[in-house]
Amino acid sequence: MSEKSPADNFPAGYELPKVWTWDKGNGGAFASINRPIAGSTHEKALPVGRHPLQLYSLATPNGVKVTIMLEELLAAGHSEAEYDAWPIRIGDGDQFGSDFVEINPNSKIPALFDHAPKGGGAPVRVFESASILLYLAEKFGAFLPAELRARTETFNWLFWQMGSAPFLGGGFGHFYAYAPMQIKYAIDRYAMEVKRQLDVLDRHLEGNQFMAGKEYTIADMAIWPWYGNLALNQAYGDAGTFLDVQSYSNVQRWTAEIAARPAVKRGRMVNRLSGDPSEQLHERHDASDFDTKTQDKINQNETA
Repeated sequence: MSEKSPADNFPAGYELPKVWTWDKGNGGAFASINRPIAGSTHEKALPVGRHPLQLYSLATPNGVKVTIMLEELLAAGHSEAEYDAWPIRIGDGDQFGSDFVEINPNSKIPALFDHAPKGGGAPVRVFESASILLYLAEKFGAFLPAELRARTETFNWLFWQMGSAPFLGGGFGHFYAYAPMQIKYAIDRYAMEVKRQLDVLDRHLEGNQFMAGKEYTIADMAIWPWYGNLALNQAYGDAGTFLDVQSYSNVQRWTAEIAARPAVKRGRMVNRLSGDPSEQLHERHDASDFDTKTQDKINQNETA
């Protein structure tokens, strides 16, 4: 690594130490939950509902991928995809509870426990959003093409999303919206990369209705909560304006088509804890919950 003058560093005078040490006060908006070690911090049992599929999540883009998938499976007639969805309040550190860490040692949402796996036997834990999407697609034989080329294209874009979204969320989103200060170099670096990714999507979608071609797949479900949400200017404040998302016309067309799907609308509501109360379903245990247990209705009942 080339030597850089501390006077030219930011903050001015900063010198790179030989061995990094954790500065607990330098984490920005997530300082209270970020740490350089793994494992649980406290004992906490997770609730278990009546369905075999138990989801522990939050309506972040990664969490929404899975609730969209589950709602799409139910809409397609897969009644055995009924599920219980429990909120994991990451701001409160729920992801470091002992039971959650047993399901996902990486302490990230979403995490799924299947108490009735295909073929029987012991319950199966599933973590990482792409792994959950693949697990459900194979369990129910849905939203994953059987034909070699379309199947491979689905995998191509599914794993593209997993590799690309950290630049959008942890890179651009963090330095644009959550860092304790605005750092021009960091924002420019990640804005450039996100716009390149949007251009990749836009060029691909010019000749394809969905990510794998004509068929709606788990690749769309993985990419849409990140890049579709950005295209709707519903991520990181006014980041859509900053990145000129309206100029990506093919991404806008694809975004609107998926946003109009009823299962997508429902999936976005599950485990949502903020925003419009009518679009918040903190827990989901039955399809009827969308009609009777959204937060606006709960608030009305509490004040009646």
